[in-house]
Amino acid sequence: MLCKAEQTELNRLESQVDNGGGGAWEYLTLIRKLKVRRSDDVVKYGSPILNDPKKRSALGDDEWTLYEQVAIAAMDCQLLDIAKDCVKALQKKFPESRRVGRLQALLLEAKGLWQEADKAYSNLLEDNPLDQVIHKRRVAIAKSQGDNLKAIESLNEYLDIFMADHDAWRELAENYVSLQMYKQAAFCYEELLLSQPTVPLHHLAYADVLYTLGGLENLQTAKKYYASTIDLTKGTNTRALYGICLCASAINQLSKGRNKDDKDELHSLAVTALEKEYKRRAPAKLPSLSASLKSFKLS
Repeated sequence: MLCKAEQTELNRLESQVDNGGGGAWEYLTLIRKLKVRRSDDVVKYGSPILNDPKKRSALGDDEWTLYEQVAIAAMDCQLLDIAKDCVKALQKKFPESRRVGRLQALLLEAKGLWQEADKAYSNLLEDNPLDQVIHKRRVAIAKSQGDNLKAIESLNEYLDIFMADHDAWRELAENYVSLQMYKQAAFCYEELLLSQPTVPLHHLAYADVLYTLGGLENLQTAKKYYASTIDLTKGTNTRALYGICLCASAINQLSKGRNKDDKDELHSLAVTALEKEYKRRAPAKLPSLSASLKSFKLS
């Protein structure tokens, strides 16, 4: 996320360039520096610079940086002819570059040539098995084809090398959930909780998986993690509040009313918090909430 000063400067340069005030190169440089996705603007203002020999030569070595930036933006916009020309220029200048080879594979991917792209990435990994970007592109190819099993396989190979990548663990968990492989998803969320114990979304996702698995022990643990989510979000997570109610109701049914201890208080607090939140944010839906909560009440 950009800070206020960065956003202001970006908007200023965008307005200046749009109104013909110059500064296209400075605008493109800032886009690249801040890593914002403005592919249309990159192609719109970058292509004229590359097509003008005088402007292009004035960039010095940054010319090749701009070729790469425009190539990726053009692929994002499905302007594959422009992307092809940029990649061709880079290949001519750097014939042995793995970075250019990655762009060539990315172009194959943009064309929908999945097998050719995957083969190109595999060849690149043989030369450099520690290239994180290429590993992630292989996962993206599998997901683009709807092959979640292949995506899981690629993610596991990646995590064997880069075990501390939180985003990869979360992606793997979500893929497992999509295939209803909840025990494996739970393991992924446990890894995330160990490495990022203060991130409420990990607590919430883990609780959801445990609730889905069911069984008294899983439900009791899920209830604890819904409670920790509420604690970490200072009581503002409505999903976790609902989770407390659902878990309490399911636990009561499984234990046939024998589970009468202080945990009932947590259920009551969650109901009260939900009613308060709905009164404040959506009073018209309060009757619907009350009707739903009745089914969660413990006998």
